[in-house]
Amino acid sequence: MISKKKPAMTVVMYAFLIILFVISIVPFYMMIINSTRSNVEISQGVYLLPGDQLKANYDIILKKVNIWRGFISSIMIALPAVALSAFFSALTAYGFAKFHFRFKEVLFWLVLGTMMIPQQLGLIGYYDLCVKLNLIDTYTPLILPNIANASMVFFIRSYIESSIPDSLIEAGLIDGAGEFFIFRRLILPLAMPAIATMSMFTFIYKWNDLINPLVLLNSSEKFTLPVVISNIRGLYETNFGAIYLGVTISVVPIIIVVVIFSKSLIKGLVVGAVKG
Repeated sequence: MISKKKPAMTVVMYAFLIILFVISIVPFYMMIINSTRSNVEISQGVYLLPGDQLKANYDIILKKVNIWRGFISSIMIALPAVALSAFFSALTAYGFAKFHFRFKEVLFWLVLGTMMIPQQLGLIGYYDLCVKLNLIDTYTPLILPNIANASMVFFIRSYIESSIPDSLIEAGLIDGAGEFFIFRRLILPLAMPAIATMSMFTFIYKWNDLINPLVLLNSSEKFTLPVVISNIRGLYETNFGAIYLGVTISVVPIIIVVVIFSKSLIKGLVVGAVKG
């Protein structure tokens, strides 16, 4: 009787997964389809096949905004932000995971406490600080705050505690290796699944960030891709095909990053799952 239930449960499970896949993929598919359609066609209803207005919508974007300059600006912000966040978060996580010092748990919970504060609450104070430091209309205030990434510290710390034994670090110390050498040559490579996982989420957040560049950047040539796309929608609300095409262009790098780091994502999320 148990053997009869297993095929039925398998069918139900796969059916449920297929439904979830369809629900997840349909919005992206419709976004791509609408980027090839005109305003009239989009207003008439739902189409399942691409149209012939892709070049026309692309010409509208090039005429109204410099979308590729926004693309480059987003890259210039997202990549350094991810690199700084990954390095310093891993370094901090290593300290919390393997070092013993007074008030370690208190400090760790203070770091986690910063995750509970909405970013928007500190935006006014941060803007005032950037004005005093003459950092407005530069990429610096959009990159440097990523050095302090509490969520990445929490995730990498859990990974290091569960996956990297103390004996490995002690062996390095016995061989005469310094702490920073151990971090670079042992901790970073072994913790790479967790680092890659959180770096992917950090990249997605920075790539899609709208409010911070909108507040801190004044020059149109420095606007990031989300700001550029919002300008298309704000000034030319009737060009829905162009808007869809701009959003489609902005999603491509995210899809590439997710595909590249998908294996690391799985390894990072299942850390410790098979430990007895």
